[in-house]
Amino acid sequence: MEAEITLRVDGRERTVTVDTRTSLLDALRERLGVTSPKKGCDHGQCGACTVLLEGRRTLSCLSLAVAQGGSEVVTAAGLVDGDTLHPVQQAFVDHDGLQCGYCTPGQVCSAVGMLQEAADGAPSHVTEDLEAGIDGGAELTDDEIRERMSGNLCRCGAYPNIVAAIREVAAR
Repeated sequence: MEAEITLRVDGRERTVTVDTRTSLLDALRERLGVTSPKKGCDHGQCGACTVLLEGRRTLSCLSLAVAQGGSEVVTAAGLVDGDTLHPVQQAFVDHDGLQCGYCTPGQVCSAVGMLQEAADGAPSHVTEDLEAGIDGGAELTDDEIRERMSGNLCRCGAYPNIVAAIREVAAR
């Protein structure tokens, strides 16, 4: 069975017909030609497919495209403003937070979403004072950053530089 859905992808409205079993990742990559999110494990374990769905980080391989009709999807490619990189993207470049680059789009989208979650005061598993973040946002220590980014794997091991990049953006 097929269904026609409309998505706003990286600021552009797109209509596509998909099989109702198609993941958001496959709809983006195979039907719309949006190749920024990567297919790593296709089981929600690596984070390479992370996108921002309605502003929240989402594993696009685990989400059915038909369930997202009418939604806004932002990929790492959509974070760029003309020729200017998003601050998280620029920090990844400045801190050499990538090696092969395969996981980078998912890492970047996850970092953007995670920074917003922390700013909203959402605690993580390692948050010591659950009340502290309610008014002013959660403090992002290196342990907090590592825990909050733990769903995104990097086979090259660029983790120290990824943490440094996110720490820099969080400090702004």
